[in-house]
Amino acid sequence: MITASSLTPAERIGQVNQRLKGWEALRWVDGAPRVTDVLRREVDRFGGIGAIYGVLRADPWSAVHWDNGIPPERSAEAYAAVQDYVTRNGCGVPVLFVEEAPHGLQALGATTLPVNLALGAGMDVELTEELAAAVGAEARLRGVHVALVSGLDVLRDPRWGRAEECFSEDPALAAMLVAATVRGMQGHVAVVAKHLAAQGAGIGGRNGSGAPIGPRELGEVHLRPAFAAARAGVAGFMAAYNDIDGVPCTANRALLTGTLRDDWGWDGVVMADGTAIDRLRDSAPDPAAAAALALRAGVDLSLWDEAFTHLQQALDRGLVDESDLNRAVDRVLALKRRVGLLGEQAPVSRDVAGLVDRAARQSVVLVHGALPLDPAATVALVGPNADDLDAQLGDYTPPRPADDPAASTVRSALVARLGDDRVRYAPGSRIRTALGSDALPAVRSAVEQADVCVLVLGGTSRRGYSDEFADNGAVEGPAPDTTNGEGVDLASIALPEPQLELARTARASGKPVVAVVVDGRPRALTELAALVDALLVVPFPGPSGGAAIVSALYDGTASGRLPMSFPVADGVFPVAHDERMETARGYLDHRHPVGLPFGSGAPVKTGVRDEPYRISAAELENGGSIRVTVDIATAGSVAVPLYGRRHELGVRPRRRTLLAVQRARSETVEFTLGLDELGSWATGRPVAVPVEIGIWSTDETDEPAHAVRIHVTDENGTTPWQR
Repeated sequence: MITASSLTPAERIGQVNQRLKGWEALRWVDGAPRVTDVLRREVDRFGGIGAIYGVLRADPWSAVHWDNGIPPERSAEAYAAVQDYVTRNGCGVPVLFVEEAPHGLQALGATTLPVNLALGAGMDVELTEELAAAVGAEARLRGVHVALVSGLDVLRDPRWGRAEECFSEDPALAAMLVAATVRGMQGHVAVVAKHLAAQGAGIGGRNGSGAPIGPRELGEVHLRPAFAAARAGVAGFMAAYNDIDGVPCTANRALLTGTLRDDWGWDGVVMADGTAIDRLRDSAPDPAAAAALALRAGVDLSLWDEAFTHLQQALDRGLVDESDLNRAVDRVLALKRRVGLLGEQAPVSRDVAGLVDRAARQSVVLVHGALPLDPAATVALVGPNADDLDAQLGDYTPPRPADDPAASTVRSALVARLGDDRVRYAPGSRIRTALGSDALPAVRSAVEQADVCVLVLGGTSRRGYSDEFADNGAVEGPAPDTTNGEGVDLASIALPEPQLELARTARASGKPVVAVVVDGRPRALTELAALVDALLVVPFPGPSGGAAIVSALYDGTASGRLPMSFPVADGVFPVAHDERMETARGYLDHRHPVGLPFGSGAPVKTGVRDEPYRISAAELENGGSIRVTVDIATAGSVAVPLYGRRHELGVRPRRRTLLAVQRARSETVEFTLGLDELGSWATGRPVAVPVEIGIWSTDETDEPAHAVRIHVTDENGTTPWQR
């Protein structure tokens, strides 16, 4: 068996390096794959490579598109060309092929899912696992070994451009969905979950900025999804860009070794985020010292960094021990064995199209108003997102094929349903800027000819091939209409003024107005909500999102719930439904900062059965649980959340937390509440402590009078709250 000790020092350093971008290591030339001098030099230098990122990646950053990219059906051939060169000209150890898969494989012809925030709106654990399994199978058929999958980040600031990559602002929902993703996908490929940890808590919502939070906030909010992924057997974690209280995650031994390995007992690979080790130069005097910081902390594999190529210098200077390097190499080799590089796995295909459509339908949230629309009415369709497929897709998305029959915009889906003669279309504005002087008159004309106006507004993560990008792929410019995605953090999350002007124009007509906000982050929608008769919010729903939205408009299928809170106004963020109770009032000009709370959606009548719920902390710690029944008076498939407020002596409670959620398809839902739901997460993993928890299933953001109490008792059968 190949181990670190059987490799030369240079070969070992090669195994912890993932410096190359795949599109630079291999080109598709004259209908065939060709390895480049970039790959040849790397293999010559280190006698092999640990991993190569993005051989199949297609997007504006890689400058790969349908005219120059690897045809989907020949993906395995491209990988084989790289693998053959590496093994024949190096030490014989195969290379790992690593690809992005935040919401589907980022390769030509791959399935694009709704973004994570849309799956959070669906609150469907089973569907999320099925989708992940289908994407994993698709990736495996292409030849992928490792998928980089978002899901650990918890959305705590709507200004952050990567909000769409989060499942939710709520750590319990994020934990449920990331665990489902790991379970589903890892039947086919290894998953590296990103990003560890607290990237969603960055100052001001700025990507990669520091997270100035204490250990309880870190544990209760940001480590909970990571623990769920670790327990599900995730193959790897990606160490994030940010620091936590001043210590960069890639240099944080307490996090990467103390928490992950010593406390949780997890044993996988830690990969740095792209160029994150090089960014330690602000914390270290030179590249060798930066590499030593990361390796000692527990980073096993770099990504696009130069620093790890200086590990021999770090060894020579005594900055790091040989045992540290050997440990990292052996973890990389273990991952190679796990994915079958030392014994082939058989790929399995799965059907995914129906699952994607279902996820898109479940992502549609009815915030207020009554639907469906009159099927006989003529519709004025207005807004920049009404006929823009790219605006439905999110960041980290490959270019769509020219022939794309399964895709739909709201306009194409409306025309398919009503006929072209009953849809009056006028875009009215761009996302952030106005159109020409004739744009608003065209809107007025369309509305005058219609019975109802449907506004399709929001944002977009569109990337263009003429845009400029940072060294890690984040957009830098010009991207004049891009409002979301990595590198697009916003100081203001107000709906752009040109879009609000469309709503005012439609309202002035006196016709009924329905607004659909397609976006990847929370927005301040208070003014818009006052201008419309019904409001739908749809996190980027994917290529079939147009049909999903039209179904909600005419069939009343909007069954999603907001996976994040929307602020009442620009400037009151961050807000979250599980903020701690405050002893002071809110802002003088906005006493209630939350405009639309987490969990908002179409009304669902539910109630928790009032029974004596008691369990001892010892029973809970040893796997015990209690069962809570919720009665439902609303027909159809709906998401039913169970909320709680912990009453723990000496700890200021959160206003409300999500204990559990299920998609209900009958008149009752039975929740099994165990250590995850009832334990304390203050340390980043659940621990049973005596506590009282008020529980309810209705929409109140504060514990209502009808809340039912759960008692987790001590050895005397009481709680500190009672004493």
